[in-house]
Amino acid sequence: QVQLVESGGGLVQAGGSLRLSCAASGRTFSSAVMGWFRQAPGKEREFVAAIRISSYYADSMKGRFTISRDNAKSTVYLQMNSLKPEDTAIYYCAAQLRSSIWSEAGKYDYWGQGTQVTVSS
Repeated sequence: QVQLVESGGGLVQAGGSLRLSCAASGRTFSSAVMGWFRQAPGKEREFVAAIRISSYYADSMKGRFTISRDNAKSTVYLQMNSLKPEDTAIYYCAAQLRSSIWSEAGKYDYWGQGTQVTVSS
């Protein structure tokens, strides 16, 4: 069993930065693929980035978002720079243990409760 708790969301002006954190419990963290997804009102959940040893990004996030992890702290981070109003969404942390497909929400076994990110123009 893995429990995930996100933090770091908030209100920021366009062009600003935020760093999201996701603290995980459970002994399997170091071997899990950790992902970030987001969901804006009225839209489907969207893949943002994922990491195990290497990282993988949605094309629209490359260059602005950076995913990283600290296995000693069982925490995964999402550094978001040059934020835009269209980045406004609830951001979710997720973990998967078995699939090799990182960009599909349905492949993830565990989810956090989400953290709201609002970017004002």
